[in-house]
Amino acid sequence: MREGSLEAPTRHPLNWQDAEFYNEPALLGELERVYDICHGCRRCVSLCDAFPTLFDLVDESETFELNGVAKGDFWKVVDECYLCDLCYQVKCPYVPPHDWNIDFPHLMLRAKAIQFKKGERKISHKLISNTKLTGTMASVPVINRAVNTAKESSRLRKTASILLDIHPQAHLPDYQRKTLKKRLKGHQPRGIQATGAGPTVGRTVLFATCYCNFNEPDIAEDLVAVFEHNGIPVRPTEKESCCGMPKLEQGDLQTVDKYRRKNIPQLVKMIDEGWDIVAAVPSCVLMFKQELPLMYPGDEDVLKVKRHIFDPFEYLLHRHKAGLLRTQFHQSLGTVALHVPCHQRVQNIGPKTKEVLSLVPGTQINTIERCSGHDGTYGVRNDTWAKSQKIARPVVARVKKMDADYLVSDCPMAATQIADGLELKHVETNPLSLLRKAYGI
Repeated sequence: MREGSLEAPTRHPLNWQDAEFYNEPALLGELERVYDICHGCRRCVSLCDAFPTLFDLVDESETFELNGVAKGDFWKVVDECYLCDLCYQVKCPYVPPHDWNIDFPHLMLRAKAIQFKKGERKISHKLISNTKLTGTMASVPVINRAVNTAKESSRLRKTASILLDIHPQAHLPDYQRKTLKKRLKGHQPRGIQATGAGPTVGRTVLFATCYCNFNEPDIAEDLVAVFEHNGIPVRPTEKESCCGMPKLEQGDLQTVDKYRRKNIPQLVKMIDEGWDIVAAVPSCVLMFKQELPLMYPGDEDVLKVKRHIFDPFEYLLHRHKAGLLRTQFHQSLGTVALHVPCHQRVQNIGPKTKEVLSLVPGTQINTIERCSGHDGTYGVRNDTWAKSQKIARPVVARVKKMDADYLVSDCPMAATQIADGLELKHVETNPLSLLRKAYGI
């Protein structure tokens, strides 16, 4: 048995439709096997709180080994994992094709799916992970004002803490009455001749994402402006549902499947009409690039979407390599602290955002490749908010040392999580918004 592996990781499909997937005794046996290997390695201790939780359980047991830990405590580790995938992608030396075949995130997902099937997920967690439903309700004019006002009231925040399990100090975004879908209704790029570059066809459909649609439409509008400035026509999707990532993190795989049946036919239709797909939130791109293909490895439509969906800066860099990206910028950006979110890192596309922003003269990009600790509901729930803040501290400390002109992250939720602990020269923003600023458009 060799120690570690220098071979590229191989991801096995998620066999979630097999009855054995939900066999709890079999799961506990696999948890025991994997936890014992993790205890002997401990390379992931600096990532999320799942690993410190595991190691504390072992170290505080009577035997100082995994056999001293009660199997009922195995679930404490599961509850701390938010499926960022970093342990698999950048830390673990025992991932496939190694004989030990460790896929910690998929093991945690299997455990979460069993918890969900047993009805052990809180109703409040089901609600706050239903991002399209909550966004649709919160964008209704009367409700919209009440929701945005309530999040500023300490008394109402305490009520939300009890009813929705949202920590009173957690940062909550505003909801917009004029959603992105309303803003882009009828938008048709005119006078732009699409030109392909690399694997791209040169014209894109924008998957809005729940967050950009309901919370920060400006980010997606900036994407449209930057793309069309570079000769890339952009149109909104005709119909879309949530990508499914919030439900995946809850182990609610049946709802993920429901969203797939709504989204994939719409996206395939547009691809067949000669369009690529882009989305401004990395988690949504990752859902279509990795998670759905692993859940449906034999579905040709899912695989077609995988081949035709792109991170925005990945798309722009293909343009640049083909000599098609405009590099005449209106202003420099100074020093930029660029946080690289986990769900972008694990796409294995390289530092595309940094490469594009570095084209702006007089601009210094300093990247931070470390988790912000937000990761959707983990960063707002009562029992995990403080832990998410602890995970964010090293990132906050690095930004402080940089004394940067701008703080940006491709994940808007990560940007606000980091900014909550800082006094910034400019409000935190998105790299797409910053690129638009550099272009002066």
